[in-house]
Amino acid sequence: MAAEVTLAAARMRERIVSDSDVEYMKRALLLAEKGRGRVEPNPMVGSVVVKDGRIVGEGYHEIYGGPHGEINAIDKAGDLAKGATLYVTLEPCCHHGKRPPCTERVIASGVRRVVYAMTDPFPLVAGKGGEQLRQAGIEVSTGVLEEDAAALNAPFVKLVTKRRPFVHAKWAMSLDGKIGTANGESKWITGEVARQHSHQFRGLLDAIIVGSRTVRADDPMLTARPAGNRTAARVILDSTASVPLESKLVQTARDLPTVVACTSAAPLAHLKNLELAGCQCWVFPASQNERVPIDLLLDEMGKRNWTNVLVEGGGEAIGAFLDEGEIDAVRIYLGRMVIGGKDSPVPSGGFGRIPLADSLRFKLSDPVLLGGDIFISGYRNDTQ
Repeated sequence: MAAEVTLAAARMRERIVSDSDVEYMKRALLLAEKGRGRVEPNPMVGSVVVKDGRIVGEGYHEIYGGPHGEINAIDKAGDLAKGATLYVTLEPCCHHGKRPPCTERVIASGVRRVVYAMTDPFPLVAGKGGEQLRQAGIEVSTGVLEEDAAALNAPFVKLVTKRRPFVHAKWAMSLDGKIGTANGESKWITGEVARQHSHQFRGLLDAIIVGSRTVRADDPMLTARPAGNRTAARVILDSTASVPLESKLVQTARDLPTVVACTSAAPLAHLKNLELAGCQCWVFPASQNERVPIDLLLDEMGKRNWTNVLVEGGGEAIGAFLDEGEIDAVRIYLGRMVIGGKDSPVPSGGFGRIPLADSLRFKLSDPVLLGGDIFISGYRNDTQ
């Protein structure tokens, strides 16, 4: 009984944090963000070493396969790490992966205290890293800005826990919620500044997904201009694999990764022609509505460790993910025009979420002004 009381008291002490703990963790989170698009499928991790009230070392996970954030921070601190406090956005790992366990280096550095924002959900860590530090006599505090850290690494958490990528949905729409005119015209609802902002995000992704109707109507390239940290695979939802061979996506498939996700209803001749053009064809059993099954598509992407994917449109593609409850975040660009028209397309089609209580709800960011347009993003409430 006494041992249980002692353990409970220790856990209570771990939750006691100061204002300075919060400020140093904010700095670590800002550092972690620098790894976005470079470290996936690993998590973004930032770290700060503090001694006698000043930062003596800081770092972040800079590239996949490279040292983790806390190691870079300890390296910068050098001998000053002894007796210091280490702040890190994620529980230090305690297993051999591409790098030795971070806990070993943390212990050897001589730090007195470790503060981490959230527990690592990876099964080989998941609380074991913190326990190793405690067993070594290091004071451990957890949960500092935990929600912020969880939001930062929500894609990593989903990949680890569900083996599926994090799905962002993006659309540009008019003030009255239209993504084009009744005759299909959609260029351009937003201005150049908003389009540049969208391209920057494309350069952080593993895949960009569109429906075959969008390919026929807009003939997009789906590239980041200028190029970003990652080159996203272009994924076309096309149940019969009938995307035009003369489309830009197919014509550039030998130079840029291009996937046609189709069903067993696709004629073999279509598959052969696309593969000869350089496309990869992923063939799935047809769903009841004859669409590409979104759950199996995401499972396939998860097998490839894809972490962030973007559904760009059109409305039926976004609707297919919405119907399956597989939209984790939204990126909405609001233009200054009013289009009107009962037949003008809207951002999401599909069957819809019925009843209203089953609608997906998002925690929205503050609006950002981009030129004369407005950008709003949001994360599913249950992903934070």
